[in-house]
Amino acid sequence: MLTKYFSKYWLLITVTVLLVVIQAVISLYLPDLMSNIVDKGITKGDVDYIWKVGGQMLLYSLISAIVAIVGSYTSSIVGMGIGRDLRGAVFEKVNSFSLEEINKFSTASLITRTTNDVTQIQQATMMVLRMVAMAPVMAIGGIVMSVNKDAQLTSVLFISIPIMFAGLGLITWIVVPWFRSMQTKIDRLSLVLRERVTGIRVIRAFNKEEHEKKRFTEANNDLTNTALKVNRVASLLFPYMMIVMNFTTILIIWFGAKQIDIGKLQVGQMMAVMQYVMQIMFSFIMISVIFIMLPRANVSANRIKEVLAVEPKIRDPYLSSTSDSKNGKNARNIRSTEDERPLSSAWYIKIGKSDNVKGEVEFDNVTFSYPGAAEPVLENISFKALPGKVTAIIGSTGSGKSTLLNLIPRFYDVTTGSVKIDGIDVREFPLETLRKNIGYATQKAMIFSGTIRDNIRFGREWITGQMVEHAADIAQVMEFASKYPEGLDYYIDQSGLNLSGGQKQRVSIARTIAGKPKIYLFDDTFSALDFKTDANVRLRLFKETSDATVIIVAQRVATIMYADQIVVLEDGKVVGIGTHAELIENNEIYKDIVNSQLSKEEI
Repeated sequence: MLTKYFSKYWLLITVTVLLVVIQAVISLYLPDLMSNIVDKGITKGDVDYIWKVGGQMLLYSLISAIVAIVGSYTSSIVGMGIGRDLRGAVFEKVNSFSLEEINKFSTASLITRTTNDVTQIQQATMMVLRMVAMAPVMAIGGIVMSVNKDAQLTSVLFISIPIMFAGLGLITWIVVPWFRSMQTKIDRLSLVLRERVTGIRVIRAFNKEEHEKKRFTEANNDLTNTALKVNRVASLLFPYMMIVMNFTTILIIWFGAKQIDIGKLQVGQMMAVMQYVMQIMFSFIMISVIFIMLPRANVSANRIKEVLAVEPKIRDPYLSSTSDSKNGKNARNIRSTEDERPLSSAWYIKIGKSDNVKGEVEFDNVTFSYPGAAEPVLENISFKALPGKVTAIIGSTGSGKSTLLNLIPRFYDVTTGSVKIDGIDVREFPLETLRKNIGYATQKAMIFSGTIRDNIRFGREWITGQMVEHAADIAQVMEFASKYPEGLDYYIDQSGLNLSGGQKQRVSIARTIAGKPKIYLFDDTFSALDFKTDANVRLRLFKETSDATVIIVAQRVATIMYADQIVVLEDGKVVGIGTHAELIENNEIYKDIVNSQLSKEEI
């Protein structure tokens, strides 16, 4: 799966390999020149020959240095380019995930896979490009050149190489499983750190700094201990290799000295054989480095492939039909992941024509279960929310209110039944058209670093400055923004840490209003507002949305008692639909909720 990311750089990879081969060949030729200087120049006192061959050595060394620099540059381009492409691919894939797929991996793991795992592959790519070509060329070439100088002396390798490979195999066999566990432990550390940063207010409020320090220390120490075990074992590799190399050198000198003594070998030849054997041994050290790096990179590659291999369950039917029609398939036969219905002709009318959407929302016998759940969260839900009307949803905690809203913009798909807009199943809408017509203010106000204006516009360039200011005025954002010298250009810290809960909710409401969608979804978005601000926001909001469909999830009865329609949920089922006056008369569950919050006079 990842090979396509490498094929893009085939030319640079080829150039890098050729440069590395040239560098290796030059490195193999230099000991031969040195041998000639010793045997033909120094021993015979031929100074001119020494200068001539010495000059050649300097020239080849300069060429080798230039080739090495260019090779490092090209390998860096390949490694960094592949890292960039993989990060982009993982980011794009995660963007297409539904909440189900994101929950499957966890946010911390997806961050680690996009950063740390890609970095491992990046580093391994650069190392492999430099070493994989050089190691075999130096090993094979070194053996050929060494045998050519003196085959008997080269036979020392028959002892050294098996000993070297035995140690290399043992160390690799020990550390590979630890590499797998290290990446999992990095995920764990990222999770703890992320919770520590995002939950800092709660942690301090409950005086749990020491508890969080303990959690972080445990995760940190666990990762550190595993990394130390890996590095301790891996650190044995180079001393082991050096010991083998040093004993090999001693054997060469021992046997070479005897050969020189009896006149069968010259000093220069012995020196050349010694250098060739060192190059051969060094090539095996490079191979050992590759063996140490590749297992960890392979673990990281598998983790990235896991993300890229996931087929999102929620797919855009328009994009699917476009790609399939290019392949000669009939667009009318495109289906959602688990949906075998052909798309209706009305679907085609909706493509790219968001102005056609009126905003009538209908739940038609909807049942929904989370993956792996024993029981459905929502069961047999049926009701309509009409344009120009306010529909409120109320119920006890865990009754499925937020889940119900998540089905409308297709954050999840229904298990059975259907959610319809203007009589058309939401699964038949292009996602861009569907979500452009929905304004969604989440239960937890998500604020991004940047100005208040940026947060309200939220990258939608078609929203004008006047639209932003109008939305800010309706949501009562101007009430606190006007106190800052910068106004709407006041800079908000990450996660809105320099705003109060009510201020963040107002910015979130303004963001929802600014796009002027046909359907408004408010998921308990007024909970942090005081009663006066709540009343002002709702009064302005309902005037602004008089021709749109408004669905409000709320815990506070005062927020929804004036709604045109109130849907009461209990254990994932609809137990009542009507106005406040109707439900207070004939619905015991709603009556209990009201009595727990309001006095008789307020009721």
